[in-house]
Amino acid sequence: MSKPLWSGVKAWARDLKRDVVALWIAARDRRTPLLAKLLAASVAAYALSPIYFIPDFIPVLGYLDDLLIVPLGILLTIRLVPPALMAEFRIAAEARAGRPVSRAAAAVVVALWLAGLAAVAVWLWPAKTG
Repeated sequence: MSKPLWSGVKAWARDLKRDVVALWIAARDRRTPLLAKLLAASVAAYALSPIYFIPDFIPVLGYLDDLLIVPLGILLTIRLVPPALMAEFRIAAEARAGRPVSRAAAAVVVALWLAGLAAVAVWLWPAKTG
């Protein structure tokens, strides 16, 4: 990979990280429209969660969310937030030292995984015949 291309990819990734934090801020701001707020909360919670719906160890699909689903969710949500507010949220995101932690989002993802495992167990468990 050439140096200019690599530096462009690094800048894009840095902007994406900043925008995730900006969306996390947008989801908590009362001035954000309701649909944008709901999508911003969902996208930010998923992107910031240490637990994914599709784990990275699953070939191809594991990285699909990182490379496609999360960036597209971010782009869609940014379009729903008024530009002046998004600029304000981006400035606030750059001022933050670290990335926010969402324990509630992690709990939701864990609950969904457990529910999915329980559904698979019920489906695989042999039915008793009487």
